[in-house]
Amino acid sequence: MTTERPAPPLTGGEREMLRTFLDFHRATLAMKCDGLSDEDLRRASSPPSTLSLLGLVRHMAEVERTWFRRVINAEDIPLVWSDEGDFQVAYDASSSTRSEAFSAWQAEVEQSRKIEEAAESLDVTGHQARWGEDVSLRLVMLHMIHEYARHNGHADFLREAIDGVTGA
Repeated sequence: MTTERPAPPLTGGEREMLRTFLDFHRATLAMKCDGLSDEDLRRASSPPSTLSLLGLVRHMAEVERTWFRRVINAEDIPLVWSDEGDFQVAYDASSSTRSEAFSAWQAEVEQSRKIEEAAESLDVTGHQARWGEDVSLRLVMLHMIHEYARHNGHADFLREAIDGVTGA
């Protein structure tokens, strides 16, 4: 499996820039997982942390669902991995597979893209219940880029500890 990563534009409108940078970071996470077995993807490579690449993929499925579907689209749906609203459950990939985690993550990414594309502007707002505040789609897009960039840094270390692969 080889992931294609979009090249962010050097010029363009705000929405195009945000959309492409978010897709760039989504693809970077997938690239960090390319060529690894389920066992490798479940491996917690930086003890004492239990964080794994598959745990990151599962976590990002939750993040996509929460910010786009629950916040911006106001969907009353549970988390992907926890009916009780426990965000930490996603990190436990001990019995997960690439197929399961990536299917859920890719489905949430597709829903996120549809919600973003349907929004009339970046000024569309949704309610972030955990903060008790309304937030704009612009904030959500920026937050998602931040979230992926931070976790892609974790993925760099996790991947290198598994098989020495660096870059991306």
